[in-house]
Amino acid sequence: MNKPAAGKSAWHYVPALPIRTSPYFRWPLDLPAIGRWMLGSWLPVSERLIILAIALVVAWLFQPTLEQSAQLSPAWILEIYLRNLVLMAGVAGGLHWYFYIARRQGDDFRFDARPLVRKGRVFTFNSQVRDNMLWTLASGVTVWTIYEVLMMWALANGHAPLLSMPEHLVWLVLLVFLLPMWETTHFFLIHRLIHDNTLYQRVHALHHRNTNVGPWSGLSMHPLEHVIYLSTVLIHFVIPSNPFLVFFHLSYFTLSAATTHTGYQGIARKGRIVLPLGTFHHQLHHRYFDCNYGGLEAPWDEWTGSFHDGTEQSHKAFLARRRPRKT
Repeated sequence: MNKPAAGKSAWHYVPALPIRTSPYFRWPLDLPAIGRWMLGSWLPVSERLIILAIALVVAWLFQPTLEQSAQLSPAWILEIYLRNLVLMAGVAGGLHWYFYIARRQGDDFRFDARPLVRKGRVFTFNSQVRDNMLWTLASGVTVWTIYEVLMMWALANGHAPLLSMPEHLVWLVLLVFLLPMWETTHFFLIHRLIHDNTLYQRVHALHHRNTNVGPWSGLSMHPLEHVIYLSTVLIHFVIPSNPFLVFFHLSYFTLSAATTHTGYQGIARKGRIVLPLGTFHHQLHHRYFDCNYGGLEAPWDEWTGSFHDGTEQSHKAFLARRRPRKT
């Protein structure tokens, strides 16, 4: 096993290294590896599978019909907002309680054992958790709801192509499985954009107050960043969709922001991970800023030279790229 970035002392826990991206784009194609990656990303239990199950229940019980959505009405819009508020508070709040209040896992499988900031002037209310909750619930859930309302209204009025059921069930399943690849691509593109110096200082720096992260950190962003981040769903003005897919798409981007920022590798039982959650890949980004802008489903960082695989060798190469050259 390769040595971890900047030595073991830089981290409390380090997963197996080097970090690997998906095998989808390697040549020659390794079909068994692709199959293992795809199945392992969903089964036997994963954040993706849990969010998919939530989306199915919500679409069945708590989603307005297209007939209702044809006219913008405060009643169904408020229903969507309150539902999203409950979901976000339940997922982020539940994970925060499990890891940081009840301390059910202690520091087992925690990447950075430093405490979340209780008194820090950089944060709203001088508290990292309260700051993160404010931006997540007040701005994040609001922008999430606005995009969902927009897409529901557009589907109901024929402004976005509708994926009819059940004749297009196979296409719907395919889109669900392709969503993580689109997520990686969209996130990489907008993430590089907001790391531009001007946008970073005025917008993205709010999210990067969190050099050490917790569940509420994932969606703690400037309102403009929420608009950019959740613009992912606008692809359904081109790719056919339906109310279920719209909700799954948006909830995947919002709820998984909480699950991937837990600061832990995952929920563990008897010394082993039973539900993978946080990613060391993105933890490196929060610590070092100029690497790992995307995800692991598509190797955009490898293709553009910004990939950090967590090893000491990769860290030295990262520092060499970042360090200004002497002339």
